[in-house]
Amino acid sequence: MRIDDDACYRALETRDRRFDGRFFTGVRSTGVYCRPICPARTPKRERCVFFPSAAAAQEAGYRPCLRCRPEASPGTPAWLGTSALVSRALRLIAEGALDDADAPALAARLGVGERHLRRLFLRHVGASPLAVAQTRRLLFAKKLLDETALSMTEVALSSGFSSVRRFNDAIRAVYARSPRELRKAVAKRGGGGAGGAPDIALRLPFRPPLDWGALAGFLGARAIPGVESAGPGAYRRTVRVAGGHGVVEVRPAPGEPYLLARLRLPGTEGLIHCAERLRRLFDLGADPDAIAAHLGADPRLAPRVLAMPGVRVPGAWDGFELAVRAILGQQVSVRAATQLAGRLVERHGEPLAVRGGLPEGAEGLRFVFPAPEALAAADLTDLGLPRARAATITALAARVASGEVALDASRGLEETVRALCAVPGVGAWTAHYIAMRALREPDAFPATDLGLRRALGGISGADLAAMAEAWRPWRAYAAVLLWTADAQGARPAETEVSNGSLAG
Repeated sequence: MRIDDDACYRALETRDRRFDGRFFTGVRSTGVYCRPICPARTPKRERCVFFPSAAAAQEAGYRPCLRCRPEASPGTPAWLGTSALVSRALRLIAEGALDDADAPALAARLGVGERHLRRLFLRHVGASPLAVAQTRRLLFAKKLLDETALSMTEVALSSGFSSVRRFNDAIRAVYARSPRELRKAVAKRGGGGAGGAPDIALRLPFRPPLDWGALAGFLGARAIPGVESAGPGAYRRTVRVAGGHGVVEVRPAPGEPYLLARLRLPGTEGLIHCAERLRRLFDLGADPDAIAAHLGADPRLAPRVLAMPGVRVPGAWDGFELAVRAILGQQVSVRAATQLAGRLVERHGEPLAVRGGLPEGAEGLRFVFPAPEALAAADLTDLGLPRARAATITALAARVASGEVALDASRGLEETVRALCAVPGVGAWTAHYIAMRALREPDAFPATDLGLRRALGGISGADLAAMAEAWRPWRAYAAVLLWTADAQGARPAETEVSNGSLAG
């Protein structure tokens, strides 16, 4: 990623929040690297060196600032200024691809050589894949030290370290002090007791603005009964994690650039992956200013961009769950698809078992969505589905269970769409919808969608596809803008039925 040093220094001088997470400043005289919004006195220009990522700063020998806390920055959007391959690799690393595997294994998943992947990372990120993964673990550990009362052992395992000794060594090497010396006095955040599971509270930072109402409305209309619920106050859902069941809750923090997450889990191992899943679910890595500037240049989208500041693409906790939900939504209303999903988990889901009992507000949650292996072996013909659609879900579950279809970032958009469309009953619309929400592909775009075409005056799918070329690489965000406009402008009866645009 190319860094304009003069522009970075101007942002540093003014503490411009728009640049938070886009770059980090290393100060030669102190050996510390900071966010652009650091409240400390601005260092002289000749003492500053700028890095595109926290990993690059740490690779260069700088340690994180304890005052502005780089671990609390909103993060750099994975695709901003990087190649598509690096973007996918960063998403896989965030999902834990290097926690139990090495760089050659990551390169193999991406279909390239390790040396080529390393060259691309050094060019675009400023650090190797292993350095990115290590920095991710370190910064998340620091976040847990500051924001939770977890023990040192729990912090180490929650952050992806294989042992407490390695955790201690890594913290000392970077921060020049022990984890206990770093820990601030924090109050315990609810729950706990002998035999109980503590509630873990975390802040999930983002770049403002973020339209919580739009996100909660979208997710609430599609919430699977017994598995999730969403409203203006909070989003809650059941999860399968660390060999057991749990419940997560996310709330807005009015006036603050973060969401508040509360997690009741069977253990703390894998907490870093839970935090990343929640970030993907609410699209917290998006850069709303860059997206608005790009899409707002089109006069057909400009009024919608102004009307929906901070548009996000609602994601998914689990890619397979979202894919099944998308298939259930083919050719039916949102309400009908939700009822079918509720029927599916009622008959084939796992009864929820949470250590310490359900947290307040989660009383309606009763099931965990069934795993691919369970649905691959299940008889779905009694759900009220057309036989062909039941067969599609069975076929998809079998291919996901076998690894033939990978619902992650290991494949590019086109390859992913081809693999999904090879499943009988899955077409281009469903494949692009899954890529948008489950795989976080910012350029996925279901050009045949009735709602998108209707929002633009009923144009053809071919004309829409041609028009959308100007919206790359953020066509998914254009789709959300158009779907929202269509839903707001449609008659009540029209908002319930479409070819999938409102039912997915």
